[in-house]
Amino acid sequence: MHIHVKLFATFREDRFDEKDFDISAGITVGEIIDMIGIPSAAVALIFINGHHVERDTRLGEGDTLALFPPIGGG
Repeated sequence: MHIHVKLFATFREDRFDEKDFDISAGITVGEIIDMIGIPSAAVALIFINGHHVERDTRLGEGDTLALFPPIGGG
């Protein structure tokens, strides 16, 4: 199964901005987060195809997963 992953802000440091992955069917967002090596507690927002989801959401063929850390501003 093919998915596209986008990382934002500090998650890009020493990783990648965007990357395609071939993964097993039925894999969850949390498993992808672990595979990439991002501490699970560091992920503040998760989107699949522009829709907010949780860590236990299963990915489907062609999905785009976007991961965001907490973002401060002022």
